[in-house]
Amino acid sequence: MSHLSKKSGSKIAIIGAGSVGASIAYAASIKQLASELVIIDVNAEKAIGEAMDINHGLPFLGQMEIKAGDYSDVADCDVIVITAGIPRKPGETRLDLAKKNVALGKTITESIMKHYNGGVILVVSNPVDVMTYMISKWSGLPKGMVIGSGTVLDSARFRYLLSEKLDVDVRNVHGYMIGEHGDSQFPAWSATNIAGLEIDEYCATAGITFTEEEKAEIIESTKKAGAEIIKRKGATFYGVAIAVNTICESILKGASTVRTVGTVLNGEYGESDVVVNVPSIISKNGVERVLEIDLTDNEKELMKASANAVRSIINEVKDL
Repeated sequence: MSHLSKKSGSKIAIIGAGSVGASIAYAASIKQLASELVIIDVNAEKAIGEAMDINHGLPFLGQMEIKAGDYSDVADCDVIVITAGIPRKPGETRLDLAKKNVALGKTITESIMKHYNGGVILVVSNPVDVMTYMISKWSGLPKGMVIGSGTVLDSARFRYLLSEKLDVDVRNVHGYMIGEHGDSQFPAWSATNIAGLEIDEYCATAGITFTEEEKAEIIESTKKAGAEIIKRKGATFYGVAIAVNTICESILKGASTVRTVGTVLNGEYGESDVVVNVPSIISKNGVERVLEIDLTDNEKELMKASANAVRSIINEVKDL
């Protein structure tokens, strides 16, 4: 990465040195994303080990200060990434998981706010929409300063699957999975295009058939992608690490990038006091603006159902 795109003196803290946190740190080192990166974990030895391991690659990458630390190190951060969480066990419901991780999230938020003096809090821990909502409330930070990684990875999976189906460079595929980071997410087909052409229009010009059944298969594959990876290798962390790095990069560069992140909505899409993931402009202060794309009537109903799915979990855990 050129020095022009790397912000001088930028600092990131990653809370949680598990597979996701460590992969985010590793990807950040390859991208030379910040000048300082601190890994914080309740298991201090694990954090030290991860920092040592990544540091040994720096002679081939460039200069960065990567170290293990504690909550006092969140001071002066541009981005504080929360990845710490308890994984879902077989037979556990999403509500069971939410209760455990919300309790942990409260402790983490309190520890951050003792030393916080600025920066965007980026929530990655699951269930991410519920965690983003709760951490927004506990932190008391202004709207947009607490954001969830949301459906950024889901949208990337959707674009990847479309590119495979349509045999086109994935960078020319634009589309969003929106709503909950969970089973009720859905694609905004009305805002999906290939190099500016609507999907059906592109298929017509390219002589490709793309049936409603095939579209439904791609939606299902997008939703199930995480579970499929977990079934095969036990966890997902590379894709989310790259997605989180792109969000961090937008914040550090003040790049005004559009990503499907989560913030507490305030009337957008007819929803308030809930977190769902919609295209939003990310810059140095987190979410600068939520973009209200024109949804079809069917998509509006799906959005309402998705918001209600998140709200039902929030209502169960908000008094914990």
